[in-house]
Order: sequence, then C-alpha cells, then structure tokens
Amino acid sequence: MSAVVFVDTNILIYAHDADAGVKRERAIQSISRLWDEGIGRLSVQVLQEFYVNVTRKLATPVAISTAREVVSTYGTWIRGATTVDTVVRATHIAELAQISFWDGLILASAEQAGAEQIYSEDLNDGQTIAGILVVNPLASQLPRFT
Repeated sequence: MSAVVFVDTNILIYAHDADAGVKRERAIQSISRLWDEGIGRLSVQVLQEFYVNVTRKLATPVAISTAREVVSTYGTWIRGATTVDTVVRATHIAELAQISFWDGLILASAEQAGAEQIYSEDLNDGQTIAGILVVNPLASQLPRFT
C-alpha cells in the first residue's frame, strides 16, 4: 500500500471546476488514484473551504446539491477531528514555516492524519514542512507516489 496523501482545498476545487481545463484533468487523475488506493485524506476545513468556493466563487458555480454530495462523499477521507491540539500545532507550523495560519492548520491536519505527502498548488512543490512532502499534482510532471 502507498503512503497516505492529504489533499489541500485547491486540488479538490480544481477537480470540480468545469472551467479549469488541464488543471481539472490533472486534479481528477490525482484524486482518482487516491480513491483507488484508499490513501486520500482531508479535513473538515478542506471541505468547508471547498463548499464555499465551488458554490460562490467559481465562474461556473457547482450546484449546491452537488457540492453537498461531494462534501458528504469526501467525508470518508476524514479520520480525525480538529482539536485544540491541532490548532496549537498549526500555530507552531505556521510560525516555523512562515506560512499562514490556515495553511498551518492544513498541514497540522495532514500530520494528524499520518500523511507523508500533501497535494497542494499553494505550497512550494518539493518542500517538506512538518515532515510532509508538498507535491503539486497540477505541475507538468506526474505526482510522485511512494
């Protein structure tokens, strides 16, 4: 079995953005692999950000009922609750890595989920933060799997 991969909000959004072109195709390919392998993880924060963005901020918004169904489906990828300890850890990660608190919370949740990689377009591809390798699956090369 491959290593656990945490999915950042932007990758999930691209997979459901009808106007995202090649980025959509690559996001769908990457997420499909995670489904097939049973190694995808995310957090409630990711689902919240996903819902708001796809229903309100896309040029072609996703229907509310569809977005709700996606949230429900991806709920199986959540393996732990965000706790006070997660939030405190996020503050440390954000400070040490000099990233936003929200990105720190994504990484703290990925760490809590036991992820070895995080798929993200926002973080620096190839960088390791809190022991988690950042992989941009939208880049021209295929995502690295371990």
